[in-house]
Amino acid sequence: MRETRRALAETLSRIGSLIGDGQSRDDVLDVEQLSNESGVPRDVVRMLLDGEEPPAEDITDRIVRRIVHLRETRLRPDGTRHSYDEIAASYGASRASLSNLVNSRRKTPSPQTPSRPVPSEQVPSEQTGERRPARSGGPLASTQAGIETFFFGQPNGWLSAEPQASLDNALQSVLHGLEGEAADPMARLRSTHGLRELAARAPQLAEEELQLVTDWIDTILQRRNAQRVRGTELDSSHTEGH
Repeated sequence: MRETRRALAETLSRIGSLIGDGQSRDDVLDVEQLSNESGVPRDVVRMLLDGEEPPAEDITDRIVRRIVHLRETRLRPDGTRHSYDEIAASYGASRASLSNLVNSRRKTPSPQTPSRPVPSEQVPSEQTGERRPARSGGPLASTQAGIETFFFGQPNGWLSAEPQASLDNALQSVLHGLEGEAADPMARLRSTHGLRELAARAPQLAEEELQLVTDWIDTILQRRNAQRVRGTELDSSHTEGH
């Protein structure tokens, strides 16, 4: 648990350091999208983003809740949900076994209610945050592996991962996008000060301020054009030399 908590904190800290001027964390972190990608409920996503501890949750309840979540968010191309028959058949199980598992656990207490103790071997590693099946062997582990293979192409521990690890994984695409913008000033300019936004704010600017913005953009464009011309000249001289 300590390692997954630290990893999530480091990711959030890095994201915070990359957020552009005039933006807030809410501008770059979509709670709904993060919940869909991670399988972590929206209210728990908000708690984790605020540095709070998530509520206790039985590992089997978590797996079943995320099975339901996958059916509701990873739809067929025609927009309908995958059937229990289709999912169970993919790993050699019956529809009844899968639907019975889901229906038997959906009436259990919510994650906000302290859960009953579970055997230590059913919980993902607290030292490393490693994603692994709820048990090594047994029907629940084979069900988890089969469903993850159906939706992701291979077993990846998505169904049983601790909330911190799940959210941290979902945040990686956000982090990589911000890192890409930081490496490309023009991309960051488009993201934080889009040209349409600048145009919309132009009437609010004083004449001197508007001229400064115009000169700044002109300087950037002139520099880029000069770089293109030099690149073209170098290519031409290289061609003539041959």
